[in-house]
Amino acid sequence: MVFLLSCKKDDFPTASGTIKINNHGDYNKEIQTYFVYGFLFSKAKLVSTLDTPPPDITIDNDGTLSNLILQANNYKNSFYKVGEFTDAISAEQAFKNLTSLTVPQWVVWADSIEPNQIWLYRSGTDHYTKIRIVNTVSKDSIPKGYAECTFQWVYQPDGSLTFPGK
Repeated sequence: MVFLLSCKKDDFPTASGTIKINNHGDYNKEIQTYFVYGFLFSKAKLVSTLDTPPPDITIDNDGTLSNLILQANNYKNSFYKVGEFTDAISAEQAFKNLTSLTVPQWVVWADSIEPNQIWLYRSGTDHYTKIRIVNTVSKDSIPKGYAECTFQWVYQPDGSLTFPGK
């Protein structure tokens, strides 16, 4: 019994997985503002744009149904498109094989996201995540178009651009 009580639980969250985010807004009556949920890589969980810390990324569209955008919640150019692939098998293989990379130029957001793309994300604290777009959904709805993205991710908590191979 003493052995079980003395075991320390590892508090470090998982550094990879698959998650779905969307731009469905909710309203907080107390502070009278809308918010959405995005994904916080360092905690490996969905968090509200009202939380501290807020999500690293959220999804939206540019006012049209044809252009979905991953947005960063920092003041940096935070995205780099590694590549686009013709099918899920080749995208998944390229994602697994991506173990290190030099980025020539970051952009403000991941624009025109579609399945079988691979992106790199740079946080405000210079931690990196590789992202494989698995699925996207775009629907006309009121008051604005609905955007959804399912993605596979691997977070690099040591601040390097080197990811473990699988």
